[in-house]
Order: sequence, then structure tokens, then C-alpha cells
Amino acid sequence: MRVSIPYLLTALAASVNAKDEGSYAVLRFNNVGGQFSTQGQMDPIVSPGVKSSHSHGIMGGSNFNLTVTGDQLLDSQCTNAKILNDKSNYWVPTLWFQSPVNGTFKKVPMFYMNAYYKFDATNDEIKAFPPGLKIVSGNATKRTPPATGACQLDPTQGEIQPVQWTCPTQDSNLARYPAGSDGTKAGLPDPNNLGSGAGFPVVNCDGYASPLRQDIHMPSCYNPKAGLDDYRNNMGWPTPTSGGKADCPEGWIHVPHLFFEVYYDTLQFQNDWDVDGKTQPFVLSNGDRTGYSSHGDFISGWDENTLQTIIDGCNAGSSGMDTCPDIPGGLNTDTCQMPSAFPDSTDEWVTQLPGNNPLSGWGV
Repeated sequence: MRVSIPYLLTALAASVNAKDEGSYAVLRFNNVGGQFSTQGQMDPIVSPGVKSSHSHGIMGGSNFNLTVTGDQLLDSQCTNAKILNDKSNYWVPTLWFQSPVNGTFKKVPMFYMNAYYKFDATNDEIKAFPPGLKIVSGNATKRTPPATGACQLDPTQGEIQPVQWTCPTQDSNLARYPAGSDGTKAGLPDPNNLGSGAGFPVVNCDGYASPLRQDIHMPSCYNPKAGLDDYRNNMGWPTPTSGGKADCPEGWIHVPHLFFEVYYDTLQFQNDWDVDGKTQPFVLSNGDRTGYSSHGDFISGWDENTLQTIIDGCNAGSSGMDTCPDIPGGLNTDTCQMPSAFPDSTDEWVTQLPGNNPLSGWGV
């Protein structure tokens, strides 16, 4: 039987482009101790051109501004991503400690942040983000408990739950959430992982070099008909098929599955509150005492060839994508600190959160 050359090339391409097994590579950042690249009331996706309702911590390319359009980030003069050709921006709400003595607030420094680039098993071809793609995951208005304390990313199984909090402790058997919690007065434990759950934990996260952490997953199916800017409609979650794979709808583009991992230096506050197993002192910058409303934002500033090279050949795992050889553009050591259009107060303790956001959620 004779088989045509075009047929063989097509079959070979399909075998290369489809992923039978998932892989990943962690993107690390160069940050000044305890700091994001910039912080303040800025969100060019949800609140373009104006002051955001709450404060965020931002990492990445220096062309971050109140408005970001098209491929503007590609012209950034610097980035703090360890891959030089990644000028993307990554951001999350800032975290605050509320004093149980007088109710004032102190910003919790970031410990460090990673962005996991996951190339999940799929029948699709995984392609690089187009420059300027805007993605938001999580719901900044959410104060009610999700259906589960576990991450839930399968659109066929009900409500998506992309946000989790993880609390490493010296005593690995310590319950991070109250027994029997239904999520209305305290968080929900992950039934499969004692150390994680939905909402803030009620104990000190005192694991070695591993304080409180938030995990935010981002959808990986891009709908080009919706376009780069329509963050409410341009992304979706892949649907499980067979063989442990998950695919995007026809006509959509399968992009990397981003997963933010943000550690906060909560250890410095461990002697400033009494652990009672029921309550906790941390609050998000939008006033949320539950932690249910955390969210992550991303605008792609990747050189597409560089990211595609990483997708196709960098299975570095937790060693970091900066350990992969022959990355176009090479590596970066710049911390790339940026000015803030609407900076947070420089006072150590403040009487109100940035934007004067009232407290909401548990105990209010």
C-alpha cells in the first residue's frame, strides 16, 4: 500500500501537536524582597483608564499602565520575569492583616510568586498566547462559599472553582478549617488535601519557607471571535474527552493553562493574633474577609516564537523554564520596579483599605 507524502506529513504533525501526556514549566520572577513590581489601584482589564476599586500587586513588563492595548507590552523596556522575552503582566489583589486590637490594617508582603505554564494532555495543538490577550479568573464580588473546597476546573461538573488557599504547617495533621464548616462562617477544606481549601484558613501557616499561599487557575481555551479584550467572554475551560485529555471547542484556540502561585509573608504576624480555630485576621484589598473573591489577571506580552518554543520543548517542571536550553532571547535578571499611577499608602498601618472598601463576609 502506497501512502502519500502529504498524508504522512499531516499525520506526523498531528502526532507532534497533540499531547498524550501533560507537562509543565514554572516561570519564576526576580523581585525585590517582599514586593511586587508595582502595587496600587490599577487594573487595565476591568477598570481601563481609571482608578481601580481595590489594590493589586503586579508582576512583569514595564509597559503596564492604566490602559493596555494590542501588543503594547512587547515594547516594555524591562520585565522581572526570568525569561527575557516575556513582557506579560500578572496581577492579584493585595492582602492585608487587620489588627484584632484596634482594627487597623497592615499590608502583608509578598513572599514570592510563580506562574505555572501547564501544557495539559489534549487532542488539540497548544499554541502561544497572542500578544494582548486579556484573561481574568475568579470573581471579585464573591462572598458565598463555593460548592467544594477543592479546585474544580471541569465545566461538565458544575460551578468552576479556580481559586484555592494552601496553608503549610509544621504539624501536617493540623486541621486548617473548623470541623464541619459549611463555608458560611469559615472556609471549606479540600476533601482530598488537608492543607488546602476554599477561603482563608483559621490557623498560622508556619511551614518551613512556606507561609500562606493562594493558587489561581486560568482557563485555557481562547475564543478568537470574542477577541483579545472581551475578558468576560473570550476564555473557557477545556472539556474532558477520553484518555485523560481535555479539548477546546471547535474554532477555539488551546493556549497554556496558567496557574498563579502566590506566597505571602504571614509568618511575621503569627504572634499578633490569637488562634481560636474559628476566625482569622486576613482580608483582601476589596474588603473580603472570606478569601472566596480572590482573582487573577493576565495580559500576554510574550514573544510568540519564544513561548511556542517553550510549549513544544520545555518540560522543566518545578525546576523552572529558565533551566531549559536554547530559549530565544535568553534569560533575565532585572527586578524591573515600576512606578504606580495610584499607589497604596506608605504608612505602615492604615485605618482604611485602599479605595475605602468596607469589610464584607465572615463576622460582618
